[in-house]
Amino acid sequence: MEQHLAGRLNNDLRFLLVAAPLARYLMSASSFLDARNFLLQNRTDYDAAVKGFEWPNVGPTFNWVNDYFDPMSAGNDNNALHLVEERGDATILTYAQLAERSRRVANFLVDNGAKRGERILVMLGNETALWETMLAAIRIGAVVIPATTLLAGADLADRFERGGASMVVTNQAAIGAVDALDTALTNGVTKVAVGGGNGWIDFADADRSPTEFVAASATAADDPLLEYFTSGTTSKPKLVRHSHTSYPVGHLSTMYWLGLQPGDVHWTISSPGWAKHAWSCFFAPFNAQACVFIYNYTRFDAPTVLGVLIDNGVNTLCAPPTVWRFLIQEDLSQYRTALRELISAGEPLNPEVISQVESAWGIQIRDGYGQTETTAQVGNTPGQKLVPGSMGRPLPGYPIVLVDPDGNPADEGELSIDLSARPTGLMEAYADDADLTAEVMREGYYHTGDVVSQDENGYITYVGRADDVFKASGYRISPFELESVLIEHPAVAEAAVVPSPDDLRGFVPKAYVIAAPGHATNAETAASIFAFMRERVSGYKLVRRLEFSDLPKTISGKIRRVDLRGQEDGREGASARNDSEFIEADL
Repeated sequence: MEQHLAGRLNNDLRFLLVAAPLARYLMSASSFLDARNFLLQNRTDYDAAVKGFEWPNVGPTFNWVNDYFDPMSAGNDNNALHLVEERGDATILTYAQLAERSRRVANFLVDNGAKRGERILVMLGNETALWETMLAAIRIGAVVIPATTLLAGADLADRFERGGASMVVTNQAAIGAVDALDTALTNGVTKVAVGGGNGWIDFADADRSPTEFVAASATAADDPLLEYFTSGTTSKPKLVRHSHTSYPVGHLSTMYWLGLQPGDVHWTISSPGWAKHAWSCFFAPFNAQACVFIYNYTRFDAPTVLGVLIDNGVNTLCAPPTVWRFLIQEDLSQYRTALRELISAGEPLNPEVISQVESAWGIQIRDGYGQTETTAQVGNTPGQKLVPGSMGRPLPGYPIVLVDPDGNPADEGELSIDLSARPTGLMEAYADDADLTAEVMREGYYHTGDVVSQDENGYITYVGRADDVFKASGYRISPFELESVLIEHPAVAEAAVVPSPDDLRGFVPKAYVIAAPGHATNAETAASIFAFMRERVSGYKLVRRLEFSDLPKTISGKIRRVDLRGQEDGREGASARNDSEFIEADL
């Protein structure tokens, strides 16, 4: 039996497993591995993958680390984690080394009071302690609340107040912010920090812990594992609860979208503390047995970043639109890379950037879509035709339906998930908020809040947040469509479009613009932008107002259009309202 299982798992995919004494893990993970291997084998055959994929039934008890990661890592000397610092030094851990380190950390955390079901607030950067702590917490069955080290003040207090963590694990960058909180929020919370500190337990003490770990009890497959605070672009951040299956197993869809294979060196440019980091810097690459690569920099510099990815053999790269826009400022054709897969995520990427990268490297950037509440739902997958502007087709295991405001299927409507075939990657609920959960799960669908259109071949194109789409002169306006055109103008670094009250039309599109370096924020620049738009969009969509201004953003860097809409709601009059605002008709 052991030989049969080990042979089936190998399947020419370079998996390194030791048969005994790990057979007890292999049986509980066999359904997961079957599903994973199926997707790897059909990496470039979208139709076969969608038709044949079924979410695995991992049983009533499942622990991704104990049942999958440990057996896969035993004796496995392939690289799991490769961190490169700006000053040039690097840290590399193999799968076997990372598994051992995480067992030490699990024992260390338990010795300091960590328990199954209790919450640990993890505020760490891209450092080995982050991956070790995540793996350790999963072993224990603790609930992880990831958070960025940039949190402070009211945002951080909210994490402690609503999160209810009994332990916090952080580094020197965030100790001060935690210590500055009202002690009523942190009383009784065990404090662990890389490097220690006054009243803080030193993470390095884990080095003295045993290398073997035995969980106190089995982990139920539906036990809570992760609770993520959303970025809060339209409202107060929500607390999303994922289980021991919804993220570890659910990210099989993400692995498929990224196109990862065993042995790949995968770099996702992402900050810890947000869901995308767990997507592409943890679960998806480890599911594929790829190497997670990270370059830690203080300030983005395109030539340096390109040199780093070449020097370290990165062959799959995922980056947010902002990074891609910086990269195309360079002559990419002069950089000879090992890249096979290029992916964009976080916000929709405008087609012009995709075109420029393909012209230089002969590789298309593949866009995709998902939320903190889910794993990857929609994506352009490897080997498939790309439709300009589209974020792809429904990924294996995701029953996507577009519904109109009355809840009926439509060619353009709210992107929703059919709950009669509920995907494993969908969240369990919003923690401690049954009413909000019921609202998004109403009428047999999970409602994403995003409006999209779908063509006859199944390709889905983003229109905008349901809250952001508006009407002007009776026509429906997609802010994203106009923003995609605006940022093609050389004077525009970033843009956000919102409705502005207008006596004649009811509302008109107004653009808030951050000017690119070297461009003046004056009437001449505004006139150039207006003229640029007139050549590229229909008259009813024209931006009628433009204001040079900073853009309000969440701590994760997403634009808070709700704040800009609020500014406009209270404004009246057809003329410019301040010195940095310009009217299209006047120019």
